[in-house]
Amino acid sequence: MTLNKSTFRKKCLEKLKNRALVNNIYKSALVNKKLLKLLKSKKRKKILFYYPLNMEVNIVKVLYFLRKKHDIYIPFMVKQSFKMVPFRLPLHKKRFGVYEAGNTLRNIKKIDIAIVPVVGIDGNLQRVGFGKGVYDRFFGELETKPYIIFTQQELCYTKDTICDDYDVRGDILITPIKDIRKNRC
Repeated sequence: MTLNKSTFRKKCLEKLKNRALVNNIYKSALVNKKLLKLLKSKKRKKILFYYPLNMEVNIVKVLYFLRKKHDIYIPFMVKQSFKMVPFRLPLHKKRFGVYEAGNTLRNIKKIDIAIVPVVGIDGNLQRVGFGKGVYDRFFGELETKPYIIFTQQELCYTKDTICDDYDVRGDILITPIKDIRKNRC
């Protein structure tokens, strides 16, 4: 049986649902430590964060820490994609259970770094998400590709190439136990 994106996504989601919940805080802390170290090594100012769902790595501590010295943005859902809005409180729970800041009239088109949650990763370090294509559409519209950091609560990786050309390709994957960097050919 050949592995495809749909069956791989199901396996990864099942793995996330069956993980031990007692370790979530510890695993998120490990990822946060690595993420903060990586972000401090990058002297860039404009960063797109995500606000975590239960299955995703909780990166809120890094977000709050960096917001003092960097321009921090989070997604704001618009139709089948999203736009970037400045991170500001209060946040409101919206579609898919995602927390969002208020809308803005600003049209932000350039970021230096994007931190993106993943369900799984294929051999090309391409993202397998929840299947809505929101991040794929967003990154497809950006003129300049930022440095993309994937975060994952439980490593779910295949060496096979199962993603489509339009799927987001990251520069690094950070998990509690292992980091995977994009091969430079």
